[in-house]
Amino acid sequence: MAIETEIKFRVADKSKLEEQLALLSFRLMTPRSFESNTLYDWRDRSLRNRREILRIRLYNNHWLLTHKRVPDSGVGEDRHKHRVETETEVSDGKALAEVFSSIGLIPAFRYEKWRSEWDDGRGHCVIDETPIGVFAELEGKSEWIDEVTGQLEIPAGDQMTMSYGRLFEQWREQTGSNAEHLTFAEIQPGGDSR
Repeated sequence: MAIETEIKFRVADKSKLEEQLALLSFRLMTPRSFESNTLYDWRDRSLRNRREILRIRLYNNHWLLTHKRVPDSGVGEDRHKHRVETETEVSDGKALAEVFSSIGLIPAFRYEKWRSEWDDGRGHCVIDETPIGVFAELEGKSEWIDEVTGQLEIPAGDQMTMSYGRLFEQWREQTGSNAEHLTFAEIQPGGDSR
């Protein structure tokens, strides 16, 4: 049972961040690749209400099934986000979606991004180009995250623990958008809703 610890931050200059990562001995593990995610829940949103997610992801031609939940300690966020993450590769995500549908799970939220993955041997940095902006995630031990945010000069006030679903809700409130999903089809470049 792995505990995922991470933070996100907005990226103003993607090229500059990539240069900084290279200077800090990060290696590009996965070049920019499209990622499509669908979160599933029961009609009463009981998974969401328990702060859990069940996700089917298609990334770099691989299907992944992921379940995340708050740790048993109950501490889901402090200055970092903590989740128990169980993940496995599946051969056919579309077939799995059919299974979910047949047992009453519904696709509750879809989000897309272009992702590149970097690693320094101690932790992981991903750069996500989403329809509402570019974000980076640092995932690793808390001490490592603090060390790297210091090296990248990311102020504590710019670090966040929100999910892409929460960031999307916040963006919808700020823009008045009626988009239902964080997808490139629903949101024009620059964050404008169609």
